[in-house]
Amino acid sequence: MDPYKSVRQGITPQVAWCMFDWANSAFPTVIVTFVFGTYFATSVASNSVEGASLWGSALAISGVIVAILGPLMGSIADRMMRRKVWLAAFSMICIISTGCLWFVKPDPDWIIFGLILFVVANVAFEVGGVFYNSLLPGVTSRSNLGRLSGWGWGLGYAGGLFALLVSLVFFVQPPVPLFELSRQTAENVRAVGPFVAIWFGLFCLPLFLFLKESTHNRKRLSVTVMGEGLVALSNTIGGLHRKKNLSKFLAARLFYCDGLNTLFAFGGIYAAGTFGMELDEVLWFGIAMNVAAGLGALVFSAADDKFGSKLTVIIGLASIILIAGLLVLVSSVYLFWAFALILGVFVGPVQAASRTMMAHFAKPEQAAEMFGLFALSGKITSFLGPAVLAFVTLSFDSQRIGMATILIFLLVGLVILSRVKIPRP
Repeated sequence: MDPYKSVRQGITPQVAWCMFDWANSAFPTVIVTFVFGTYFATSVASNSVEGASLWGSALAISGVIVAILGPLMGSIADRMMRRKVWLAAFSMICIISTGCLWFVKPDPDWIIFGLILFVVANVAFEVGGVFYNSLLPGVTSRSNLGRLSGWGWGLGYAGGLFALLVSLVFFVQPPVPLFELSRQTAENVRAVGPFVAIWFGLFCLPLFLFLKESTHNRKRLSVTVMGEGLVALSNTIGGLHRKKNLSKFLAARLFYCDGLNTLFAFGGIYAAGTFGMELDEVLWFGIAMNVAAGLGALVFSAADDKFGSKLTVIIGLASIILIAGLLVLVSSVYLFWAFALILGVFVGPVQAASRTMMAHFAKPEQAAEMFGLFALSGKITSFLGPAVLAFVTLSFDSQRIGMATILIFLLVGLVILSRVKIPRP
């Protein structure tokens, strides 16, 4: 009798694919946004303004690297038909780099080391996402792309939520943290690095065990394959002017994704610096935002397939712009909480439906290459949002004014997206 038979039967390829969202979402939630990013800005850097500027610079550098690597690696993976292998490789790099964040002590002497580790981990996370997203069209039918993408995002937010809860309950908040970690040297906060690494490594296993990738026309990595990938990518980019709707969509996402990434990357830092939230309060804020965004992704997942991914993104972006404008103006911490949670409800649907739109544009044999361009559109100007925010924050010595620059990126993306037509199946 096989004791694991029922487990294997319960984990379908669709469930395994969604579980990867659960696994890797701990990294952007705990490391990028709410715990390590806030710790770096407030404890490692000399002051919160300098910390926010340095963190923004690290995000900008990693964004440029992802913009270059993403499309190229995706095109090569399409030639090799080995997307899972590349996903495993970049996931491992992210896991190891994240675990090493444990060594970043609350002292300015550790700034460079911490930033290098974070850039490596963030690049590996984002490039890995190219291969993960490219598996979506082969996991389900076109009529269910929106549902599966939405469920993946929803499960990802749930994963981020539980990772934050564990961080709060066992490491950051207790007077005596787990394993009796020292609060004086911030061991209880630095421990989130190894914790997220273990979380990611453990929960990503179902995808590699239960999701089968086609072995048809598989090739080994070689100079020839790399050359073919580079030529194919060059042809695709050179021919974008003939694919006007795809070009418009990528341009639109270039702006609104930059705005959303900047919003979330600096959300915890903004809450701490402007409203005086302590680290544990920022964690609870992050948990609440994950609940709101996850519920939004789940609720809107069916609407994505029924009414269209474009309309879903437009409604979400318009709502985010309105609410984010109010968030910049409010001075009450209670109003900040209320508006932020409402905003969170619309973030999940925008992200999930954007992935669905790209899946509709992507041909199966070019899935990784197309999602490489998808990553490119989200990262090629990713330095711009954080750089503008950091420059304005330093110039006016105000995080509130700096955060207001995000609205411009979201609005430009919305205007361009309104002119995109989605290809019919």
